Amino acid sequence: MVIDNYDLLDEWEVGELAIELDDKEPQEVLRWGIERFGSGIAICTSFQSDGMAILDMAWRIDPNIRVFTVDSGRMHQETYDLMERVRERYQIPIEVYYPDAAELEAFVRQEGINPFYRGVPLRLRCCEVRKVNPLKKVLEGLDAWVTGLRRDQWASRSNIRKVEIDHDHGGLLKFNPLADWMEDEVWDYIRDNDVPYNELYDKGYTSIGCAPCTRPTKPGEDPRAGRWWWEKNAPKECGIHCPIETGTFEHEAEILLGRHVAGAKFS
Repeated sequence: MVIDNYDLLDEWEVGELAIELDDKEPQEVLRWGIERFGSGIAICTSFQSDGMAILDMAWRIDPNIRVFTVDSGRMHQETYDLMERVRERYQIPIEVYYPDAAELEAFVRQEGINPFYRGVPLRLRCCEVRKVNPLKKVLEGLDAWVTGLRRDQWASRSNIRKVEIDHDHGGLLKFNPLADWMEDEVWDYIRDNDVPYNELYDKGYTSIGCAPCTRPTKPGEDPRAGRWWWEKNAPKECGIHCPIETGTFEHEAEILLGRHVAGAKFS
């Protein structure tokens, strides 16, 4: 299938494209998106293993590919160190975006510096201020974005497609080239291509977010068990990646934040 004009893409056409790309290698998916959108597409990464594999693949296709990250202000030093290694290795500028200073200052003044330990609603609000809202501003200037999401990472990601319409961010396209990969495939790629990775993985971390909200996992635990480990029966998501098809997490988050309460339950 050949789509000549992005403006004409609708739900059906993107669905057809998703089917066509579903059995394609990540590099083929990336090449399609990069050739279609040029400077209008960018790699979003938090510098975890999946994001590093995607960054390396995209750079090999287009050394001028745009790469951006959202710095919540609470990242591990190892993550900042990796960012510098990436700059040196790939010789590309990394677009770093930060929370709105006034919004963050007001939130911290009212709730304190570590309010997320006091309950899921405050944790989600912290994620919203520090990560979700800055991301929204970045995506307003793009036609498409690329993530390192995989279906096996968490239940809320099990139905993601390699390309989908991101209704939460104005209808731009969202590419998930690694959707059908398993974790061992990601690490095989990293080793085979000498891709730099976060040193926290060597210290027992299996999923890396903000420093106060991430711990190493224990043998046999789910890879995302180290994220917000004090929470019970809450989604292991910050809100950046909502299930596009169902909107389930976004709905739960809105409930927890107290924005849509009538008739809603969350345990």
